[in-house]
Amino acid sequence: MDTNAGHGRYGYSALPDRPVYDWPEGKRLAVYIGLNLETFAFGEGLGAELAPGGPQPDVLNYAWRDWGNRVGAWRIAEMLDALAMPASVLINSNLYRDCPGLIEAFRARGDEIVGHGRTNAERQGTLDEAAERALIAETTQVIAAQEGRPPAGWLGPWISQSRVTPDLLAEAGYRYLLDWDHDDQPTWFATRGGGRILTVPYPQELNDIPAIVARKETGRQFADAIVDAFDEMLEQAQAAPLVMGLALHPYIVGRPHRLRPLRRALQHIVDRRDDIWLTTAGAIADHIVAREAGPR
Repeated sequence: MDTNAGHGRYGYSALPDRPVYDWPEGKRLAVYIGLNLETFAFGEGLGAELAPGGPQPDVLNYAWRDWGNRVGAWRIAEMLDALAMPASVLINSNLYRDCPGLIEAFRARGDEIVGHGRTNAERQGTLDEAAERALIAETTQVIAAQEGRPPAGWLGPWISQSRVTPDLLAEAGYRYLLDWDHDDQPTWFATRGGGRILTVPYPQELNDIPAIVARKETGRQFADAIVDAFDEMLEQAQAAPLVMGLALHPYIVGRPHRLRPLRRALQHIVDRRDDIWLTTAGAIADHIVAREAGPR
């Protein structure tokens, strides 16, 4: 084992030492929702579990996840409409085939469509370079054909990356990736050949899978964490611009007993709409790129 091994993507940078800048309209806290719309193979592959899985076909957990696309996602769309909140919708490209009309409904809302692999029944980080390149290309081509343009951003299924994932995404034309939860500001990653790709912070604490499935928090506890994080980050952002993301999955927080406290937490955020930049991950990336290109 090489105890000196590193990733070589970015250097250390302490937040207090960085330049201070603003988001649009002089705002200091950018808030976005990353809504994960995912599809799973029946009888094989990976998938989050409500209860320990049995032999395949694991009907209990498959059906629990499938509920999210049939019911939960539509309830969340209604809630976001009522709150006038945008979303970055992170999609498995197989959903166009598996759930016709679902992604189209979020497109009609004007939401950003972000690449999230073919299906969450697989990880991309376990593939060799050629197979991973093919996965990215297939996902991108399917989304571009349906949406009229390729996605600008990518989140790996299962937050899975190989050592060359940022390189492959940059080479495929992606402008930003999510995956990394190492900072509260966007970060430039170096890529091979002297290029770079931007990372936008994606949450692993304010994420319903680690919170509710892994740590067994209740919907109320998860909602309280959102409120507490928002209030604290709004104060901290007076000293430096910050990004607060929320990672949501319809089969988890779309459930009625979790949707209600989530709605209260999101209402708390929109009540401060005038004090924050309520936006998408792609708009955050665009702002950073434009800021670097223009006068400061």
